[in-house]
Order: sequence, then C-alpha cells, then structure tokens
Amino acid sequence: MENKRHISTREVVYLAMLIAVTVVISRFFLIPVPMTHGNINLCDAGIFIAAILLGRTQGAVVGAFSGLLLDLISGYTQYMIFSFIVHGLEGFVAGWIGGKKTKSAKIVAMSIGVLVMVAGYWATDSLLYGFKVGLIGVPTNFIQGIVGGVVAYVVSVPLENRLPRLIG
Repeated sequence: MENKRHISTREVVYLAMLIAVTVVISRFFLIPVPMTHGNINLCDAGIFIAAILLGRTQGAVVGAFSGLLLDLISGYTQYMIFSFIVHGLEGFVAGWIGGKKTKSAKIVAMSIGVLVMVAGYWATDSLLYGFKVGLIGVPTNFIQGIVGGVVAYVVSVPLENRLPRLIG
C-alpha cells in the first residue's frame, strides 16, 4: 500500500501566493540584457525562498511555474518551456540540498541552484541562438542567481521562526 502525502488547501494557497509574489518581484526588478534575449530579475530569490523554507517539491513547483509565467507575461515565450524546466530543477535541487536545514547547507544549496540555473540557460541560449550567445549570458545569469540567493537568505532567515505557524 502506497503512503501518499495529501496536499492541503492551505499549502496550495501558499504555493500560489509564492508563485504570484515571485512573478511580481521579478517583473518589478527587471533589467533587459539585449545581446542574450533575456533579462536579469529576482525570480531566483522567490524560488530559493520556497526551496529552502519548504523543501524540494515546493521549490520545484514555485520555480517551474514562476519561470513559465514570467516569460509568458514578459514577452519571452520562446523561453517558457525551458524556464519551466530550468527553474523547476533549480528549485528542486536547492530544496533537496538545503530545505529546512542548517544555514551553511542553505548557502551550499543556493550556490548549486545558481549553477543549475546558469548551466540550464547556457544550454537554452546555445540551442536557441548559438554557442556565443549562450556564453554571453553566463555572467549575467550568475549575477542574477547570486543576487537572488542573497535576497532569499536575508528574507528566509527571519521567516524560518514563523514558518511552523504559517504552514502547520
């Protein structure tokens, strides 16, 4: 007999709110990068907050749907499916390594999440626009990921103490 975890309505609402907040902060703090057909935003901050506070599944859900929706409303529809996969994997990996763990594990988790995101978008840009464009995007994606990780760390530490009351 399988032991399936049931998702509560409260958890669905929290995930939807995290996705919405991630998309909003990503649209508000948006810096286009013309040569890469992409932009720098705070999407990674929302993904890392969900991943390190809630875990790998929730990090993957917030990452996948935030990336997809952000590209959809930003006019980067060619990236939607790629962002779904890349940011979903980023959230999964960060949550798997650092979800609900020590502060140092969270830093390692976000660092590896940044590497996953950078590698994913390097592959995406290389596939869509060529190898040189893929390389041009690497530094800006690193900057985006590092800034997102710092923001997530600063925001998530105070939220950890309140989390049992929110989710529980």
